[in-house]
Amino acid sequence: MIQQSKAKIFLAEDRGLNENKHSRSLHTFNFGNYFNKHKTPFNDIYGINDNTLDGGRSLSLLVQQCSYIILLPVIGAVNYKDSLGNENVVAAGQVQIHTVDKDVTIEITNPFKEHLVNFFQIWIKASAFPLHVIAFTDSYDVNKKFNSLVNIIPININEATLPFKVSVGKFNGRGETAYQLQDIKSGAFIFVLEGAFEIEGRLLHARDGLAIWETTVIEMEALSNDAILLLIETLSNKNQMH
Repeated sequence: MIQQSKAKIFLAEDRGLNENKHSRSLHTFNFGNYFNKHKTPFNDIYGINDNTLDGGRSLSLLVQQCSYIILLPVIGAVNYKDSLGNENVVAAGQVQIHTVDKDVTIEITNPFKEHLVNFFQIWIKASAFPLHVIAFTDSYDVNKKFNSLVNIIPININEATLPFKVSVGKFNGRGETAYQLQDIKSGAFIFVLEGAFEIEGRLLHARDGLAIWETTVIEMEALSNDAILLLIETLSNKNQMH
């Protein structure tokens, strides 16, 4: 009998929802005003937020603990600004990461007046001291190499070693690969951006998530064309759900 790795599925339809007339935020984990006892963080990943903003509108958030904040636009582009004076534009096909201290306010704005934008925020807990200053933006192209995962954030930035790796991959139907984790103490959170996958014997559709731990290899196969997934490997010894 094949022993499965330990895992927990987070279905897209069960995500938390915060919305108003001009914005919508879907939360894989507890975040802001949303709380569910079954949606606790995975290792240091405590926020995966799927956001949609109307034209010209902004989303303002107060950072409540030292964090790595990753922005990943899916449709359009967003302006990022924080109360420390950092400001940048990030477009689909780019990724941005900032280290942000507690009590800093960030603002994310849709620069287009007539069009919606869709973007992801990934919030990962950072050590309070020392908090290395990281402000990094880079481009990636999921169409360059199908059926594989490409690391989109270097593990070493500004002389700091990040406690996680972020990869993205685009797959043909029945395209498959195996992801090698650094060691048994690592964990991975996989989020399906588009399409459907079978990952370690578990079926995932668009915007479903999968936390997985106590394994060293993760096997995945796309079940639809142009399927895209995001994988975050947490390089820590807290290899379980909180």
